[in-house]
Amino acid sequence: MSKKAAKQSERILTFDLLRGYFLVVILLNHLNFYPNGLSLLTGESILYASTAEGFFVVSGIVLGIIRGRKLLDKPFMVGAKLLWKRALQLYLTSIVLTLFFTLIGQFFLGDPGLKWGIYTNWSDWGTFIWQTVSFGYTYGWADFLKYYAIFLAFTPFALYLLRKGWWYVVIALSFAVWCLFPFSPLPENQSQPISWQLIFMSGFVIGFYWESILAKWRSLSLRTRHTIRVGFVMTFIVTAALSFGLVFGNRLGGELGPQIDALHHVVEQYFQKDRLSFGRIILGSVWFWALFAIFRKYEAWLTRKMGWLLLSFGANSLYVYTISAFIVFFTHLIVTPADVHMLWLNLLISLVAVALVLVAVRTKFLMKIIPR
Repeated sequence: MSKKAAKQSERILTFDLLRGYFLVVILLNHLNFYPNGLSLLTGESILYASTAEGFFVVSGIVLGIIRGRKLLDKPFMVGAKLLWKRALQLYLTSIVLTLFFTLIGQFFLGDPGLKWGIYTNWSDWGTFIWQTVSFGYTYGWADFLKYYAIFLAFTPFALYLLRKGWWYVVIALSFAVWCLFPFSPLPENQSQPISWQLIFMSGFVIGFYWESILAKWRSLSLRTRHTIRVGFVMTFIVTAALSFGLVFGNRLGGELGPQIDALHHVVEQYFQKDRLSFGRIILGSVWFWALFAIFRKYEAWLTRKMGWLLLSFGANSLYVYTISAFIVFFTHLIVTPADVHMLWLNLLISLVAVALVLVAVRTKFLMKIIPR
C-alpha cells in the first residue's frame, strides 16, 4: 500500500471509530437503562452537547470526502444523483419504519414501555398518510433517518457551490437557515432539521476540503500542533467535568443538590438541543475535535482493542442505527427502564442490546434491505 493510500485509510478509520462510538452511545441513551455504570461514557444524553451532534458532523465529513472531493473528476450529476438516490432511499426507509412501529404499537397501547407520540386517530386515514409522507409525523427510534434524508436532498446544491469554490456561500446559507428556527410555524421538536442542518453542512464542507485542511495542519510546526491538540483536550476535560457536575448535581441531595440543579436550569438555556443554541455549537465543536484528537492519537490501540465493535458499527452506521431502533422499541415493550433499579441488571440489558446489534452486523441480517 502506498503512503498516500495508507494515510487515506487511517483518516477514514479514525472517523469510523468515532462514528462507531457515537452509535454505541446513542443506542445506550435510547435504551435509557440507568444507572448502568456507563454514564461517564454516555452522559445519558442530557449533557450540554451530545454524541448525536457528533454523529451528524462525522457523517457530513465522510460524505464530503466520498461524494464530494473523491468525485471531483467526475461530472457534477454523478455525485448529485448518488446523493439524491441515497436521500430517496432513507426517505422511504423512514416512512416504512414509521408505518411499522405505528401499526405494531397499536397492539401495545397503554403499555408503559411504548414510546410516546404514537398516532391513534384512525378515523382520518388521509391525515395519517399525508403526515407520514410529508414528515409531519414520524414514530419510532429512527428519527435521525428523517433528518439525514432531508439534508441529503439539499446536499447536491451545496456540492455545486463547493465545486465552484464558494464554500463561504454554503456556510452563509446554512447559517441563514439556522437563524430561521425561531420563526418556524412547526412545533420546536419538528423544527430541529432547520437548526441541525448547520452541523451536517459544516461537516460536508470540511469533508470536501479535508485534504487541504490536512495539508494546512501538517504545515504547522510539531509544537504548534501539540499545543492545539492539548488545548482542545484540556478544554474538553474541564467543560465536560463542569457539564457533568451541573447536570447530575441534583443527585447529591441535601442542600447542595437543589442549588446546583437551580444553576443547571439557568445554564441549560444557553445549550438547547432542538434549537442547537450557539453555546451548544461551540461546546460541541470543541468536544468533537478533542475526541477526534484522542481517537487519532490512540487509533492503533482502539482498533486492536475495540475495533471489533467500533469499526463494525462505524462502517455500517445507518444499518446499525436502524437495527438499534428495533432493539430499543421491543426491549422497552419487554421491560420498562423505570422498572429496573439494579445497576448490574441495567448494565446487562444494555450490553445484551449492543451485542444483538453486533450479531446483526456480523450475520448481515437484512443488510440487503436496510441501508448501510
